Amino acid sequence: MLPVPGIRDGAGGAPSPAATAPRKVELDWLRLGTILTVFLFHTGRFFDPMDWHVKNPVAHSWLGAPEVFFVVWGMPLLFVISGGAVGYSLRSRSVGQYLRERVFRVLVPLAVGIFTHVMWQVYLERLSHGQFRGSFLEFVPRYFDGLYGQGGNFAWMGLHLWYLELLFVFSLLLLPAFLWLRAGGQPVLRHAGAFLARPGVVFLLAVPIAFALILPDPKTVWGGLFFGGWNVCAHACFFALGFLLLSCEETYEAVRRQRHAAALVAVGVGLPLGIWFGGAPSPAHLSARAIVALGGMGIVGWAAVLAILGAGIDGLRGVHRTFLARASELVLPFYILHQTVILTIGYPVVRWPLPDMAKWALVAVSSFTVTVVLCDIVRREGALRVLFGMPFRAGKSGR
Repeated sequence: MLPVPGIRDGAGGAPSPAATAPRKVELDWLRLGTILTVFLFHTGRFFDPMDWHVKNPVAHSWLGAPEVFFVVWGMPLLFVISGGAVGYSLRSRSVGQYLRERVFRVLVPLAVGIFTHVMWQVYLERLSHGQFRGSFLEFVPRYFDGLYGQGGNFAWMGLHLWYLELLFVFSLLLLPAFLWLRAGGQPVLRHAGAFLARPGVVFLLAVPIAFALILPDPKTVWGGLFFGGWNVCAHACFFALGFLLLSCEETYEAVRRQRHAAALVAVGVGLPLGIWFGGAPSPAHLSARAIVALGGMGIVGWAAVLAILGAGIDGLRGVHRTFLARASELVLPFYILHQTVILTIGYPVVRWPLPDMAKWALVAVSSFTVTVVLCDIVRREGALRVLFGMPFRAGKSGR
C-alpha cells in the first residue's frame, strides 16, 4: 500500500540514496499477490461456517483450512511490507512530507470509506441478518446509532478498512523511533542488522509477537483477535519489525537464505497446533493452554511471513512486467473497493438456485471485473484519485 524503494526527493532536488537504489519489485509483487489473496479470501466468506456480513444458505466447513492458512500470513505480511516501506519513504521525504502522505494516502480514503460505501456494507449486513427493513436512504440516519461490534451500526474501524486505520496509527506512534533510528540511532540499526543476519537469529523476532498475543486481555480492543485473526499489538509488532527487517540489506539477504528453514518452522509448529487446538473453545487469558496456543501462533505467523518474503525475494527479484507499474498503482483503490463490490454482487447471488461453486465463480469473476473497472475510473479522474489514496493529477490521466 505504501511506496517502496525507487521514490525520488519530493522537494524536486537531487535524488536521495534511496531514490537511486534499484526498486525492489519483489515487494510490489508480494503486495499485489497478497491483495489478490485477500480478494479471494473475501469471496469465500459467503460459504464458510463462520458469521459474516452476508451468508450463503449452506456453509462448507472445509473452507476453514485455507482461510486459516491465509490468516496466518496474509495481513502480517502486509504490515511487514508497509513497515519496510516507511523506512524507504523517510529516506527521501521530510517529516512534513511524510505526514502529508500518510494523511492523503491512508486517512482520507479511510474516512471516505467509513461515510460512504462502508455504510452500504453495514446496510446489506443488517438486511441479510433480518435486523433492518427498508431502503438505504432510510438506513442512513440509523448508521450513526451506536458503534459497530457493540450493538450499533457506525463502522468506526471501516470494516475491512481496519488495515488503513491501524496503519495510520502505527505510522504516527512509531515515527519518533523510526526517525531516531534513521538519524542518531544508525549505529544501533547497523549492529541490529548484523546480528539478525546470523543464521537462525531472525527467528527470535517471533518472541515479541508471541508476547503481544499472550499478554493483552482478549476481551479488550487491544487483545482481541478482531483484526484479520490477530490483535492490534501483534500487528504493531509486524509493522515495526518490517521497518527493522527491510532497513538493512544484510537482514534482507538473510531472510532470502533462510526461507526454507522458515517454511519448515511454520509447518513444523503449525500442524501440531492445528491438531491440538483446532475447533477448541478459546482458552482462558494467561492460562497454560492460551500461552501455548497464542505463543505458537506468533511463531507460526512470523515463520510463515519469513518463508513467503524470502521466497519472493529469491524468485521475484528483478522480475519486471509491463503491467506491474499500473497494477501497483491500483492496489490501494482495489483494496478499498473490493469488499463493497463483493457484497453488492454476492447479496443477491447467494440466494439464487445455483450450485455453490457456480455462485462462488460468478461472484469472484464479476466482482474482480467490476472492481478493476472502478479502479481504472478512479485512476483517470483527478478528484477521485485523492479520495482513494492516489496522488492528484489534474485532468483525466491515462486518456
